[in-house]
Amino acid sequence: MSTAKAYLTVRGIDIDVVYKDIKNLHIGVYPPMGRVRVAAPERFDDDQVRLAIIQRLSWIRRQRDKLRSAERQSEREMVTGESHFVWGLRRRLTVVERPGRAHLEIDASRLVLYTPVDTSTEKRRDYLDRWYRAQLRQAIPDLIAKWERELGVSVPQWTIRRMKTKWGSCNRETRHLWFNVELAKKHPDCLEYIVGHEMMHYFERHHGERFTALMDRHLPDWRQRRDLLNGAPLGHESWL
Repeated sequence: MSTAKAYLTVRGIDIDVVYKDIKNLHIGVYPPMGRVRVAAPERFDDDQVRLAIIQRLSWIRRQRDKLRSAERQSEREMVTGESHFVWGLRRRLTVVERPGRAHLEIDASRLVLYTPVDTSTEKRRDYLDRWYRAQLRQAIPDLIAKWERELGVSVPQWTIRRMKTKWGSCNRETRHLWFNVELAKKHPDCLEYIVGHEMMHYFERHHGERFTALMDRHLPDWRQRRDLLNGAPLGHESWL
């Protein structure tokens, strides 16, 4: 399937356009900040795409407003009493200053940070970031193994990183997957949704009808998981 890309700005909104061999035009608005992407038939030109966007402009703006108005955490100061999300649950942070190696652990409903005295706020955030990454490194391999069996594919490499506009991504040529460290804050069902979603791109590059059919077949409740993911509070440091 041949494709060509274009970038349009319509009424102040930047639009990614992909022209390909399809019958109908599709418009998508994607989290976390409302990126707009259009898949258009090859027979369309930029003016036709622009007109289609204008006709759907009110819907596009509603979707973007919904995503951007999602609850966001205030900037974390890493002090006792503030809340942090871990696997979809809000936990109260307790900071314990004492000599020795810094580490975090779950204690009942609390998230406890053990840290040397006078550790800076930035360093405490770094400890938390490393801990979130460790949580994902423990959870992701089993999910990938499950989906490798489900889809009959193998994942040669995957990486956790901080991403500002995506929950995950897939390089179809190398089959390398990337996962946003923020996923450690979300419900485990959200992480499985992203793992399955990115691995589904091995079969279909774009989010068109074929991709939707694959998701429906292999993860029938993916829409509920997507809504759970996008309805959860967003981290201040990643999404603003």
